[in-house]
Amino acid sequence: MGRFLTLSVLLLSLFAANASFGQDKWSLGRCINYALENNIEIKQQQLTVEQDRNNILQSKLSLLPSVNGSLNHSMNWGKSVNVQDLQIMTTLAQSTSASLSASMPLFSGLTNLRSIESNRIQLQISEQQVESLKDNVTIQVTQAYLQLLLAIEIEKVANESFKSVAAQAERTKTMVNAGNQAYSALLDIESQLANERVQLVSAQNDVKSSCLNLMQLLNLPHDIPFEVPEYSIDDASLPLLTPYTADAVFEEALGLPQIRMAELALEKSNTDYKIQKGAAYPSVSVSAGYGTYYSDSREGAFFSQFEDNRNPSLGFGLSIPIFNGWKSNTSIRNARLNVKNAELELEKSRQNLYKEIQQACNEAVNAYAKLDAAQKNVEMAEESFRNTESKFNLRMVNGTDYTVARANLFKAQSEYYQNKFQYIFQLKILDFYRGIPIKL
Repeated sequence: MGRFLTLSVLLLSLFAANASFGQDKWSLGRCINYALENNIEIKQQQLTVEQDRNNILQSKLSLLPSVNGSLNHSMNWGKSVNVQDLQIMTTLAQSTSASLSASMPLFSGLTNLRSIESNRIQLQISEQQVESLKDNVTIQVTQAYLQLLLAIEIEKVANESFKSVAAQAERTKTMVNAGNQAYSALLDIESQLANERVQLVSAQNDVKSSCLNLMQLLNLPHDIPFEVPEYSIDDASLPLLTPYTADAVFEEALGLPQIRMAELALEKSNTDYKIQKGAAYPSVSVSAGYGTYYSDSREGAFFSQFEDNRNPSLGFGLSIPIFNGWKSNTSIRNARLNVKNAELELEKSRQNLYKEIQQACNEAVNAYAKLDAAQKNVEMAEESFRNTESKFNLRMVNGTDYTVARANLFKAQSEYYQNKFQYIFQLKILDFYRGIPIKL
């Protein structure tokens, strides 16, 4: 299992401390396992792995002698002239032959052995491709799962805000009926309540969309019940940002599948280059055969002729490539260029990984700064709303001021949760690159 799967399991441990799981609910780990088991691309790549295993077996069996047997029977008939009495007669001649032959290359520039090695490396590349696909699926599911949790948190905020404004509307209505407030105050608060209802419906739709996106990533049938557990992530449990450089993380991330694939591709290119060079060497082969035949034009019984007409053979062959339209030299040159290209691909993969790590470090720092600012913004928005609500109840401010304060509070809370989940995700990404377990 790739390291992204390890990342997701560790993410699950972050939430498990404060979560209560039902047997029918979909935890992060359950979602990942289901996605890995049902992803079509992963299944297709696993079939490629099996094909590569078959290719290795076939390349090993090619070292064995090739054996062929044949059995032929022929009949000839027609008219002919008897030279003794010049009479025309009808003749029928039959013959039977059997043979068994075997051949095996003794030396062919070590191409057979290197072909086995090349196929073995290709199998490792295919296996790393499976791990890479698993990593991609795992991180996609993890992102979608966190997005769903974020949508659920914002829906909770919207619901609480709606209930608060609804209660305020009831109080205002009572005061208007009692003659303690003007009717315009009721119109203002009911307008705010309508806005809160729209805001709540929008948040509920976001939950449905996020849930649908996650289910589609899982390839989950629509008739299977899907519900995530209740999570409560305490701010005090969030780990602090640990300072480390991109260079240090990069050194710990060189075992990722994309780097291993590039390294294996370079190794395979070197092996294929040796195969092309070996094909230019002379080849030596040995062959052996055994044959016999029967003909009714000769005297003797069937098995007697088979015994008398035995024809065993043994031979050695030497093939020296001299000129074949410059094909061998062209193949060798192209193989050498493939080696250089594989070296560049490996360097490019390392550079891309380093850039990804640099970006991840930068995003983690930014997420931490945004989270800190968002938390302070929530505190200020809460204090401002409490003050405005008190003044609104005392008829010191109008409904517009109350609406603005409530909207600012909801916006601050939404931004806080967005930054909170983004910060969690960025920390786990960095821990994934570093390959270290997460301890809370």
